[in-house]
Amino acid sequence: MSMTQQAEPAVGTPPAPGPQQTDGRTRRRPLALRLLARPEVGVFLGAVAVLVFFLFAAPPVRDGSSMANILYQSSTIGIMALPVALLMIGGEFDLSAGVAVVTSALTASMLSYQLTLNVWVGVIVALLVSLAIGAFNGWLLVRTGLPSFLVTLGTFLILQGVNLAITKLVTGNVATDDISDMDGFAQAQKIFASTFEVGGVNVKITVVWWLVFAALATWVLLRTKYGNWIFAVGGNKDSARAVGVPVTFTKISLFMLVGFGAWFVGMHQLFSFNTVQSGEGVGQELIYIAAAVIGGCLLTGGYGSAIGTVFGAFMFGMVQQGIVYAGWNPDWFKAFLGVMLLGAVLINLWVQRTATRR
Repeated sequence: MSMTQQAEPAVGTPPAPGPQQTDGRTRRRPLALRLLARPEVGVFLGAVAVLVFFLFAAPPVRDGSSMANILYQSSTIGIMALPVALLMIGGEFDLSAGVAVVTSALTASMLSYQLTLNVWVGVIVALLVSLAIGAFNGWLLVRTGLPSFLVTLGTFLILQGVNLAITKLVTGNVATDDISDMDGFAQAQKIFASTFEVGGVNVKITVVWWLVFAALATWVLLRTKYGNWIFAVGGNKDSARAVGVPVTFTKISLFMLVGFGAWFVGMHQLFSFNTVQSGEGVGQELIYIAAAVIGGCLLTGGYGSAIGTVFGAFMFGMVQQGIVYAGWNPDWFKAFLGVMLLGAVLINLWVQRTATRR
């Protein structure tokens, strides 16, 4: 063999195929766990389970008109629960939301009736009042640094007293006067409290508004800069401020969104019943917050979804009306409410730990 002959390069045998070696930081969790980590998936499964249960336990639920009533009940909760959910994702909550609904309705009713104005004047003024209440809550929160629990508890007590005192002072009664024969009532009723027919079933317009607001809230959360701000201030407001997020604007605007929701639901109540009871609304704030929690929002902020809140509100409407259709004692609703809320809190705790586990 020649000394100048070059050796042929050895042809290596490719390694046998096998599983890729990964460490714990790069291992992907199963698809089922990743889906369950979504805030709306768990409550969707829960809503389906509740629906199936009452379809068997309460046969009247299978009727189209009964389902329309359930959707209506869900919508009156869901419209208000959506801005409450956005506020909770932003790290705060509002205990005055329930009585703020009544404040808005009382403002529109008494202003229009006592001054003999077109009801649309009362509606617009009520909107301004509701937004002002939300702005006050947000401003006081960011100005003082007090917990939203204390700030909105104070607002709750103020509004509760004002609702009763002013209504008695102006009308001499605990309820407002009937405004159904006033100018503009028919037009406002079409927007806030009308009914339309679908397949022979009467459906309230609030169901449509509920779905529209849910789609808008979902788009805002997932597709806009403002949605990123909401998650950021709810996760850690100091870190959010350090990267340029307008924390003050975001907090105040979220409280104003709750005010808008209170105005809309208040107008629905006014134009549905033509009059308003000044002592109502107490306790509804817990229903709105519970619907958001059941829908996947964490009390600590920074996590949740609008779609989950829709399913949470549907569960409320389903249970509330399903108990009636089943012929059970309606007092059981509170017991179901407690069970659903505790279950949602435990599920959310598990989801939070799953989502943060490496």
